[in-house]
Amino acid sequence: MKNVEIVIIESSRGEILRQKVLKALANPARIFYVPYTLAILNFLIWFMVFVIAIIFFTVLPPNNIPMWLPLVFLGILALTHSILAFYSKKDPQISQLIFSSVKIIKNRIPRRLVV
Repeated sequence: MKNVEIVIIESSRGEILRQKVLKALANPARIFYVPYTLAILNFLIWFMVFVIAIIFFTVLPPNNIPMWLPLVFLGILALTHSILAFYSKKDPQISQLIFSSVKIIKNRIPRRLVV
């Protein structure tokens, strides 16, 4: 249990009551300070973009992959991971917030359009 704040309640008789509010905060599993699900999702997204870029550069007429391409994707992966770490430090339950907002958006879309 984590002590969150002290709530001050004024009763109808004018008395002030102080009550400690305890909140159970379950910290999710983390990979380098980012919740596990967000870290895996971040890695998978950038890995798939990297594979698409490799295929794209392989199919192009010169048929050579630039040497800077892997470093750019590693840099972008590290940057997005550090941004996720910054926001998850502020709110440990950020992955649940993101997934619940996706569910809300998905429920607003008519079922015939959702696959």
